[in-house]
Amino acid sequence: MTNKTSNMAFLAILALTVVIMAVFGISYAASPPTDAFRSTAFPLPRFVSLSSEEVFVRSGPGSRYPVKYVYRKKGLPVEVILEYEVWRKIRDFEGETGWVHQSLISGKRTGMVKDGEKVNLYQKPKEGSRKAAVLEPRVIVGVDKCGDNGWCEVSAAGYKGWLERNQIWGVYEKEKIE
Repeated sequence: MTNKTSNMAFLAILALTVVIMAVFGISYAASPPTDAFRSTAFPLPRFVSLSSEEVFVRSGPGSRYPVKYVYRKKGLPVEVILEYEVWRKIRDFEGETGWVHQSLISGKRTGMVKDGEKVNLYQKPKEGSRKAAVLEPRVIVGVDKCGDNGWCEVSAAGYKGWLERNQIWGVYEKEKIE
């Protein structure tokens, strides 16, 4: 093979390589990469509740990962912070994180009375209204609705009433629930 022929072959291979790279580069730019920790269209983060009396929390997204701890409280509010296929990374009220299978969580909204003092559950969404009950810290409540007025309608142990939003872990500051 002559020098001229080998140079032409080299240039042809180089040109073909550039064309292939350009084609793949354009197709990559046209379709943005997928988010590896996003499996649904639901917002992240978001609050959910546990749907089972026993929930194994794992160190990674899969049953091959070791169990870090076990929740034994159906209805416990948790925050979904990441998604990977059928696994959800959650955070609890103490800041602990781990992975649970999606079948072990529910969209049913619950909250937990924040640590500190007992709180009054009012019959109307205003302080000084008649008390429906007094709730202990860490009591789990069903969250029925939250408006723009800083109050959430909740239910707990057969009582229904209103709590100030800032007394509940499991509801975002400006979140509206209907």
